[in-house]
Amino acid sequence: MLTSISGRSVIVTGASKGIGKGIARVFANQGAKVMLVGRNGDAAAAAAKEIGNGAISFAADVADWDQSQAMAKAAADAFGGIDILCANAGVYPQTKIEDMDPAEWDLVMGTNLRGNFLSVKACLPYLKKSDQGRVVLTSSITGPVTGFPGWSHYGASKSGQLGFMRTACIELAKFGITMNAVLPGNIITEGLEGLGDDYLATMAASIPLKKLGIVEDIGNAALFLASKEANYITGQTIIVDGGQILPESLEALE
Repeated sequence: MLTSISGRSVIVTGASKGIGKGIARVFANQGAKVMLVGRNGDAAAAAAKEIGNGAISFAADVADWDQSQAMAKAAADAFGGIDILCANAGVYPQTKIEDMDPAEWDLVMGTNLRGNFLSVKACLPYLKKSDQGRVVLTSSITGPVTGFPGWSHYGASKSGQLGFMRTACIELAKFGITMNAVLPGNIITEGLEGLGDDYLATMAASIPLKKLGIVEDIGNAALFLASKEANYITGQTIIVDGGQILPESLEALE
């Protein structure tokens, strides 16, 4: 059993839906003081209300430095500090290179990569004061391990997160802060649910465990990396994909 995380102050970015909301729910259910951050303030507030357990919300675009600083200050003011940052905010439009407007590339990089950097930078003064400072990034198998047509910008941003992490964790280590990343595979979220049962069944067929993950699977991995028991783990990645990246081909699953 992990040491209780009750009372710890947690920021989860990109938390109004999907994986971010699942991460926030896992931490809140464990008694943490959680701030859900999203660009859409109403959606973030609705998610916080649904989660309950004292969760609060804040509207911010993490790609903007002033808003990132305001986010960190608001959490510190509300909770008396910041112990854990779950940098989850991300966008993933699907457009092939020949059809992609350069502005779309910049949008993805701005949110997924610059947003991670700014979130960490904004929270760092507060994380340094914590006796259990933790940063958990939400990366992806797409980019660092696999590829998918239409997601060249997304894959590049997710690979970039890991490059950032491997140097940032060295810089943060002197403050006792750890930084690690969770790499989700195919996780059931609002976006996937709209694709239909046949499509979801096809996706599940390529996974050794024969099922898609749920958002709490990612939340539980983040919870472990934020725990006291993970205090000697930094600069590492955990792939949470049901074994999806392992088979050489579909024949390997037969």
